[in-house]
Amino acid sequence: MSESLLQQPSWRIIDQSSLGYQFDAMRSFAMDDTLCASVGRKESPSTARSWVHHNTIVLGIQDTKLPYLKDGVRLLESHGYRVIVRNSGGLAVVLDEGVLNISLLFPDTEKGIDINRGYDAMLELVRKMLAEYQVDIEAREIVGSYCPGSYDLSINGQKFAGISQRRLRGGVAVQVYLCVTGSGSERANVIRQFYEMALKGEQTKFSFPQIKPETMASLAELVNKDLTVQDLMLHLLQTLKNESQQIFASQLTEQEMGLFEQNYQRVIDRNEKALD
Repeated sequence: MSESLLQQPSWRIIDQSSLGYQFDAMRSFAMDDTLCASVGRKESPSTARSWVHHNTIVLGIQDTKLPYLKDGVRLLESHGYRVIVRNSGGLAVVLDEGVLNISLLFPDTEKGIDINRGYDAMLELVRKMLAEYQVDIEAREIVGSYCPGSYDLSINGQKFAGISQRRLRGGVAVQVYLCVTGSGSERANVIRQFYEMALKGEQTKFSFPQIKPETMASLAELVNKDLTVQDLMLHLLQTLKNESQQIFASQLTEQEMGLFEQNYQRVIDRNEKALD
């Protein structure tokens, strides 16, 4: 069995989980692209970035093919959500102050990190973070959830997290959204309404999920405890500390800031084109 990707000589930590309402989700995708390049060029050690965005719906590229996309976007905006399109696969997800996102960024190896190995590293991280709650976390597709995939994380058949992966410039970014607090079914219902409005019953070339809100829940609901995003952040830092010789907090370097500005503009341009 190959060595766990969590075991790194050191982990660089970039914590953006408490930047508040003004922290734009498009910045997050530009951040991960920037860090992918730095880690891929060995200018940065493996990096863990945590982030929270308020009232944002992140669409996948496939969602932009919906026949009545503009009607769906207007519906989401009427519910107070900002809508953006990410630069990777998958489908629509909900981000709010009760959802903690974690990105793990690794350098790709000469032989290449197998895609499942990246997913397995994030699954291992989440299981270790939640070990004290003594829950059985499964990784399998939860039909009826939003953004379904083979690495949906669930407890007793209800999904609380989803994992995605992006590879760029010699780096690998593995991302997870963890629904920590609030109502998982209410989040799912928002996405159900979006697809109903954006499809209006039409048959399409792409298949979109039939959302069943009861298939989703938050961790607080599933473990029956008053969890907070800060609780999960502490579990994250403790887990990474146990897996490495050192962890250290960091911001972008001057060189990374220059690349970030370019990537951010690219994300803005892509969004304007996708949602035009």
